[in-house]
Amino acid sequence: MNTPRQRIMDTATVLFHQQGYNSTGINQIISEANVAKASFYQHFKSKDELCVAFLEARHDYWFAGLLEHMDKGKNTQQKILAAFDFLIHMNKKENFRGCSFLNILSEISGDQAAILAVIQSHKKDLRNLFEKELEDELLSAQVYLLFESSIIESQLFKSNELIKKSKEIITKLI
Repeated sequence: MNTPRQRIMDTATVLFHQQGYNSTGINQIISEANVAKASFYQHFKSKDELCVAFLEARHDYWFAGLLEHMDKGKNTQQKILAAFDFLIHMNKKENFRGCSFLNILSEISGDQAAILAVIQSHKKDLRNLFEKELEDELLSAQVYLLFESSIIESQLFKSNELIKKSKEIITKLI
């Protein structure tokens, strides 16, 4: 059996992803992770601290998958198109749940700076990835905006249609 910390993380990952951050209570996490309340607080001082740990783990998981997809491309255009294929893959795998970072962003308040910092860092890393790959600041900004809007629109309409249209745009841009 996993350690109590890992069970808490695994449970929070499922619940934050399925229910949302604000709809998930600490008591539900404790109960479903089958840990004692003292054990929860031994590993995480607060729900916000757990959220930061969840987002950091999600960043690592998500970027590993993105890079794996992009590595299949033989040139810059193929790598960028593969990034959009990764979105289609994730939509299929996670039933169009969208971006965990943006979903949580919509739920936090202005005083949750630690969570906001992790979300901003994730998005900066994504922008930097496109900029490094494309070696063009304006083009990479366009690709980033297409990528982000594709995530939102596919979640909203439960469809990969706009991801596919974004790929068509990419083939004209690059």
